[in-house]
Amino acid sequence: MIDRVCVIGAGVIGSLFAGHLAQVADVSVLTRRREHADALNRDGLRVSGRSDLRARLTAADDPDELEQFDLGIIATKATGLEEAAATLAGRFPEATMMTTLNGLGAEEVVRTHGDWPLVSAVTFMSGTKHSDIEVEYILDTATWMGPYEETPLARVEEIGALVRSSGLEAEVLSDLRPAQWSKLIFNATVNAVAALTGLPHDPHFAAEEAPEDLGHLVHDLVEEGKAVAEAAGIDLHEDPWEMNVLATRRGAAHYPSMLEDVEAERATEIDLITGSLVREAERLGVPVPLHTALLRLVKAKEASWHDDRTSTSPQEA
Repeated sequence: MIDRVCVIGAGVIGSLFAGHLAQVADVSVLTRRREHADALNRDGLRVSGRSDLRARLTAADDPDELEQFDLGIIATKATGLEEAAATLAGRFPEATMMTTLNGLGAEEVVRTHGDWPLVSAVTFMSGTKHSDIEVEYILDTATWMGPYEETPLARVEEIGALVRSSGLEAEVLSDLRPAQWSKLIFNATVNAVAALTGLPHDPHFAAEEAPEDLGHLVHDLVEEGKAVAEAAGIDLHEDPWEMNVLATRRGAAHYPSMLEDVEAERATEIDLITGSLVREAERLGVPVPLHTALLRLVKAKEASWHDDRTSTSPQEA
């Protein structure tokens, strides 16, 4: 039985898992900052929006301060995955670890630091972090999860049941790759376009009535991604274009995480999301000029934040 859960990474997704699971299990949280851990220990965690609950939990920024646990949910951003996985190395030998990151390759990174049983997961739930101790639950869609390598499906079913008992949605799949690729194509398209246009994920992304509508580009990006999946022998769990259209009709526009990163001028997850799609396309010999262009443009935008050169106008030259 899963009695003790540790959530590694206390951003929006980690906080949503921690706040809900604390209602049905003993939950600890591994944070990046000491002051974040102190605030959670002192005040607990509040989840508002689609849920209204308060959670008492144990938080630490040092894994040596945590007790042993049965399930570790790795919910860092891609940019923090390597560091987080390294801190777990040699620790918590009885735990099962579940990755919840977007893109491809998170499991391989975790595997290099330990031989825990691994579960792969991708999630569509989303929210807004208002402070270190409060997160708003906005999109209550499911987390898809499946076994990685030799992890028994029964273990994944147990995790799925625990997540559902906490009030969150979960769907267990015997092979996560079709779902993982559906989410990859969706994310590689929506996140990169949002990051470059400044638009939240709203009806612009599905509009195709006029020649200049953004939906044409989004649709073409999805088709590129689907061609890569087909070459990889993946029968997609859901059509990423239909996922996009449905999401734009849910009401309030969603701010993709990559757009939030760009607005805050911090490193994005472009390498693990769009980058992984472009690398797979190259390996399989599938041309993806649109995704390649978006990857290069987002990387260039990141570089611009660290360019100390002073621009000079023609009049000043």
